[in-house]
Amino acid sequence: MQLTVKGKQLDVGDALRTHVADSLNSVVGKYFNKPIEANVVLTRDAHLFKADIQVHVGRGIVLQSASEATEPYPAFDTACEKLSKRLRRYKSRLRDHHTVDAAPQQEAVPARYQILEAEKDEAHVDGDEAVAEKAQPMVIAEMQTSIATLTVSEAVMRMELADSPALLFNNSAHGRLNLVYRRADGNIGWVDPAEKAGA
Repeated sequence: MQLTVKGKQLDVGDALRTHVADSLNSVVGKYFNKPIEANVVLTRDAHLFKADIQVHVGRGIVLQSASEATEPYPAFDTACEKLSKRLRRYKSRLRDHHTVDAAPQQEAVPARYQILEAEKDEAHVDGDEAVAEKAQPMVIAEMQTSIATLTVSEAVMRMELADSPALLFNNSAHGRLNLVYRRADGNIGWVDPAEKAGA
């Protein structure tokens, strides 16, 4: 696995880099024979250290985790433990994923992904709501992505492993776009639009 460990406002020494490599190889190696790459970013922000872990293990599965602590080692260890818990939860499905890995997969649908600037709180304070409503949000980043064809359970697994709030996918049962998302109450929501009549 190709591992990149970066520090922001922090010098990452050899001991911490070795600890990160050993821990990630131990956790990820239990479930994946040949993970592709891992990126770990350790950031210092005043008195807190934040660890962000992203591991690309193959065929659309990305593992992500983050944690904060007052020292860099505990920040990384907590993020790594969160990752380990998610992997244990999906252990049997991940094993099944390997057995069907050689089977032909439906092609992912290419899509455009944009990041829009968040609306400022002051937009409606001035009393000029008509102007604020007509303004289009500013695109601050644009990139290509793809929408995978998955079962609902696979979509939920990928969303949780990536620690994402939502995942858009083509439902393999009927080929229409679906969405799974994390609700505020901790449960998973599933949006499955009805097929148009006569279609």
